[in-house]
Amino acid sequence: MLQATQHATVVLLFALVGLAAVRADDFASDWQRQYDRIWIGEAYWANPMEDWRIKSGQAVCINRGGDRNLHVLTHQLTDAAAGFELSVRASVVERGEHTGVGFRVGIHDELNDYRGNCLWGKGVDAGVVNGKLVVGNKSKPLPDSIDIGDVALKLSCVAGDEGCVLTLTVRDGESNKELGEITSEPFAAEQLVGNVAVVSNLGLPQNKNTGSTYSFANFRGSGNKLFEDLDHVFGPILWTMYSVSNSRGDAGYVLKLTAFAPPLGPNGPKNMTLGVLDGDQPRTLTAPIDADARTATFRIENWDPTSDTPYRVGLVVPTTDGPAQTTSYTGTIRGEPTGRPLVLGGLTCQNHIGFPYSPVARNLAQLDPDMLFFSGDQLYEENGGYGIERKDADRAILNFLRKFYLFGWAFGDVTRDRPTLCIPDDHDVFHPNIWGEGGEGEGTLNSGYAQPVKMVEVVHRTNCSHHPDFFDATPAGRGISVYYGNMVWVRTSFAILGDRQFKSGPDHVSTGKGRPDHVLDRDFDVTKLDKPGLELLGERQEAFLDSWASDWRGADMKVLLSETVFANVATHHGARDGFLRADLDSGGWPQTARNRALRIIRKAMPLHVNGDQHLTTLVQYGIDKPRDGSWSFCTPAIAVGYPRWWRPEEMGQTPTDRPDHGLPNTGLFRDGFDHPTYVYAVGNPDAQSGANRYERSHNKASGFAIIRIDTEKRTYECEAYRFDCDVSAGATTENQFPGWPHTITQRENDGREVAGYLPAIDLSDYDRPVVRVFDNDSGELLYSLPPTGEEFRPWVFAKGRYRVEVTDDDDDDKGRADSRVETFDP
Repeated sequence: MLQATQHATVVLLFALVGLAAVRADDFASDWQRQYDRIWIGEAYWANPMEDWRIKSGQAVCINRGGDRNLHVLTHQLTDAAAGFELSVRASVVERGEHTGVGFRVGIHDELNDYRGNCLWGKGVDAGVVNGKLVVGNKSKPLPDSIDIGDVALKLSCVAGDEGCVLTLTVRDGESNKELGEITSEPFAAEQLVGNVAVVSNLGLPQNKNTGSTYSFANFRGSGNKLFEDLDHVFGPILWTMYSVSNSRGDAGYVLKLTAFAPPLGPNGPKNMTLGVLDGDQPRTLTAPIDADARTATFRIENWDPTSDTPYRVGLVVPTTDGPAQTTSYTGTIRGEPTGRPLVLGGLTCQNHIGFPYSPVARNLAQLDPDMLFFSGDQLYEENGGYGIERKDADRAILNFLRKFYLFGWAFGDVTRDRPTLCIPDDHDVFHPNIWGEGGEGEGTLNSGYAQPVKMVEVVHRTNCSHHPDFFDATPAGRGISVYYGNMVWVRTSFAILGDRQFKSGPDHVSTGKGRPDHVLDRDFDVTKLDKPGLELLGERQEAFLDSWASDWRGADMKVLLSETVFANVATHHGARDGFLRADLDSGGWPQTARNRALRIIRKAMPLHVNGDQHLTTLVQYGIDKPRDGSWSFCTPAIAVGYPRWWRPEEMGQTPTDRPDHGLPNTGLFRDGFDHPTYVYAVGNPDAQSGANRYERSHNKASGFAIIRIDTEKRTYECEAYRFDCDVSAGATTENQFPGWPHTITQRENDGREVAGYLPAIDLSDYDRPVVRVFDNDSGELLYSLPPTGEEFRPWVFAKGRYRVEVTDDDDDDKGRADSRVETFDP
């Protein structure tokens, strides 16, 4: 209750500073109080943000492109049979071939969510276009002598028995002389619902750059048909993400929190503050706002993880008329749950077809996971429309931030109150697929990073700056930052990978006809693609995994987090008949590097949680033999754009080892790169149609995952929820994809066949023992784990001599440590 009260207070404060003082349910712009900047204000959404500015107290669209628009967030039109009035002064800044300026009202789609309306809504246009007055489908020419370079526009709605009639009146901006008026045909009251906006280059397609640029001032709205909701503001503190980790063992827990601000201009604030309770004492920290990412990151050592701690982020925005806007944003640093499993939410792939993903956000809030993992594609290039920028670094950054803000707008209310890990993938850096090549080379779409390095750095900072300290922060090629490392929380160690950052690209091999990353020929010999020297994770991340596999400080279980699954578990792409023999974007290639990574990973027996594929699967990897690796849970996409299917039986494969549930396309198969792959469950799309965007997302197999990590039972319970389900009914099979829920034990994540056992070890004198088993001749670690019980018999996989090491207290550097060599010769 306290949190809700705090949030309401903060939102009200934001709204009061974002709009001029007017009566309830009316609005008026306050741009005249703001310094020059890109961001228009917390009460508006600009399409696209990078084309808008506050300049000299006015909102200015600087782009000649068509249909640039500025939505009001705090006021929407209802279906009431009532009137309203909008007014604005609009002036041409630079005149082009096309002139068009005015309003758009009743902006909505089938869902009529104010956020979704900003992207998908259609409405009624009213304005002046190339010398004509336009309202709806009616137009009226103005006299040729009238210059519409500076006009005051007023749109009035009067409700009557026949419906709502719109009247547009145009006056000269200086003299206030009336220049013309036009009245619409009646609209049904329910037609005029949703958002209202002003539009620059009204009547010109988005991709046409022949228009004019406009400034807007004194944008106002009033009337009973307008409904005010001050909770709809977004900013100036947009959202937060944080992590809490004991990854340094004895050094204690570290809190890292990143707060997001919009582009507030050279006269804007330079710092944010974070207020928390340190024990019983309030503590305030200050952090600078990064000039490019517009983020502030706070770091607190020796954090107490045992209880919930409220926090408040503060921001002071100067104004031109004296009083600054002091705003704050509240949340809770969640304490470690005790006496129950850790609940992890797994999410990936946010195509804007499902924005703002309300069913997923609602169900997440109800399930209340302790922690979130976003595995990449927090955006797609098409999200929010208006294209992408590849060459100009500063404009590319703004273009990225606008799209990334949609992610925070949708999920900020769940990230504010729980640790969140968030890694970028290909689309986050504007690649359809990415093979990072360690950052080397000039960068193309098939090799390295094509975007400007400055923009890539902003992608990494916005996604990962709140993560625990990285394992080795040495930059990769061209100075591109890395983000791999681990987080330890609730006695679970999470390895965080960037599995595309060092991966080799398809230019190193030949796949035949078509795209260089797609193998189309069913008879193609995929072993030819496994050339020496090709990388999946790269030497640096393999060294990290080697260290992590042996390091159990503070942990009893492990989870591997990465962008994608290390297998090619999709037979069809894009269209239902779009068969692919193999896809080099998948983690199944390069084969040797993939197998080497999986051999390292299984030493720690983690569950691999990943995403990217737009196709949820639960599989056990095969390396040298079927099912000798760990398990992978590829989570459902939040909103699927490009669909995939796993339908090997239709392609002539006959599975063995079918699970007891008997579902089709499950069992043991060979994947696209000939890896033995045991598929326990798959969530293929049902269809690609639907009555609205949410129904289409649901039918295309969108959703999210929940993983319940039980450190007492040493199990991972995996749940895969459909996009528009109702979790209040519980983890039912109707709510989930076929085959889920399913529980995997820790031990199952090393599937090698046991040949026998070494003599038992008495663990009764150890507090928290960790056992490591090595091949005595090679020195290679075979596996490690913190066993349960007072006695443990190490297992081995072949005859030979083995060194068994037992350490105490989760730490190699202190406590009891024993080692002995045993021989297994059956």
